[in-house]
Amino acid sequence: MSDDPNSTPPERRSWFDRLGQMLSGEAQNREDVLDELRTAQSNGLLSADTLRMIEGAIAVSDQQVSDAMLPRAQIVAIDVDAPMDEVIATVIESGHSRFPVHGEDRDDILGILLAKDLLRAYGEGEPPASVRSLLRPATLIPESKRLNVLLKEFRLSRNHMAIVMDEYGGVSGLITIEDVLEQIVGEIDDEHDDTQDDATHIAALAEGEFRVDALTPIDEFNSFFGSDFSDDDYDTIGGLVTDAIGHLPEPGEELSLGKFHFRVASADARRVHAFVLGVATDD
Repeated sequence: MSDDPNSTPPERRSWFDRLGQMLSGEAQNREDVLDELRTAQSNGLLSADTLRMIEGAIAVSDQQVSDAMLPRAQIVAIDVDAPMDEVIATVIESGHSRFPVHGEDRDDILGILLAKDLLRAYGEGEPPASVRSLLRPATLIPESKRLNVLLKEFRLSRNHMAIVMDEYGGVSGLITIEDVLEQIVGEIDDEHDDTQDDATHIAALAEGEFRVDALTPIDEFNSFFGSDFSDDDYDTIGGLVTDAIGHLPEPGEELSLGKFHFRVASADARRVHAFVLGVATDD
């Protein structure tokens, strides 16, 4: 391969030159940079995935912790005085690796329990009488902290979780390094996340119930069940039900719309993933 800079195709060299000039100070604003990157993607110089990650990385500098945190209601926390068998059951059932540990008041965060510390204690034949001896310091941060600042702090401290506090000193949520990275690269699934088959939005269950993917288009839902839900405001059944509930629902929450009874089967901090649907029969 030639080292001659003139060997670079003119159109490619032109784009890289323009981008270099903008990054060195000629760009008037961030949107100018993004426009050039989008042009590069449309010309085949960047993949769509690369462009999305760059856009995500740029957007993170404008986002706050409150935009990506797990809300308080969905936190799996451990009472410091909980019996060890109860603690172990919580760790196994949730599949998480880190747990806030609180005192009598759930806003009183005493520290963080790492599942690996618990496993090590039992593996060494020295099971603790309580989780107190295993606690690591908790990092407390405000809702207003910028995500890019938090990501840098996570990297420098090698800490992966922070407890988010509101203006009154109460716990409003928690955030992990994975939550921040997902703002850049998109959803990161692990072995504990539900596996969804995008080709199967509706599946029959026992006793006349159905499992319905929250991303099921409303027109597909209507066609399958003979319903007439409007898709003027929302494209998916998940959006329709979430709006009817009035907030981002948690697993187990229920709602009836006409003859349809929705129960949230799975959800995370950002959206509902699936419902269990019961359909009333006409008398």
